[in-house]
Amino acid sequence: MFSGKRYTGQDNLNVENLEEHKIKELKASLGSLSGRNLQYCTDACLKRYLVARNWNVNKAKKMLEDTLKWRSSYKPEEIRWHEVAVEGETGKIFRANFHDRYGRTVLILRPGLQNTSSIENQIKHLVYLIENAILNLPQGQEQMAWLIDFTGWSLSTKVPIKSARDSANILQNHYPERLAIAFLYNPPRMFEAFWKVVKYFLDQKTFDKVKFVYSNSKDSIKLMNTFFDVDNLPTEFGGKATLQYDHEEFSRQMTEDDLKSANVWGSNQVGELDLKPVGQPVN
Repeated sequence: MFSGKRYTGQDNLNVENLEEHKIKELKASLGSLSGRNLQYCTDACLKRYLVARNWNVNKAKKMLEDTLKWRSSYKPEEIRWHEVAVEGETGKIFRANFHDRYGRTVLILRPGLQNTSSIENQIKHLVYLIENAILNLPQGQEQMAWLIDFTGWSLSTKVPIKSARDSANILQNHYPERLAIAFLYNPPRMFEAFWKVVKYFLDQKTFDKVKFVYSNSKDSIKLMNTFFDVDNLPTEFGGKATLQYDHEEFSRQMTEDDLKSANVWGSNQVGELDLKPVGQPVN
């Protein structure tokens, strides 16, 4: 809607006014909201849905209403670490301790370390970490970056097609414009066949954010350096830092974040049971 030309200062002001008008229009079309729906539907949130639907208010409304229904039933903000901790034992997905050059939260994904077979819980684990990444975004930042390391990936450890499809649908439809970029680092040749299927689950906006990068490519190295400080970037992604995942320490951080999330969403779901050490049975 707002692309295709170079804007002057006055043009930028006009664009901002148009965006503000669209946001107000979408807000009015949603009617009266309350509780968590009201809390979720900030102006920044409405803008993300409008951007995802090319500023078409009716399409953005439909998309947002579907998300509100999904959040009401799935309750992603109420997922607690102890429910998905087993999925994280190998560190196949975790929030990095560094940001990219734009201050975005970074999720590191290592599909070669798949350790479970429940697609439902794998997706729940991913949703939990997406919510956690958003929870830990710096002030003024709306998006996250993904780094995907294919070390150890094989056809036996690949994500099932259904899981890939469902994960893509959740990311695109319920977290629009939250992903800034996803780097697939040194994907093996056998991944190409898998990708030929998976890419059809992605809308064009998401597809354009996926970048294949290779350690022996100067263009890839230049692209990675554009987004990351090599001193922070793990060696697995062409940087100089050591990648370490301590499940016990990460679990401690997630338990603290569960309390933070409960405070943000006004949830009473964090209690003594949720704060039991990972691995301790919950009666």
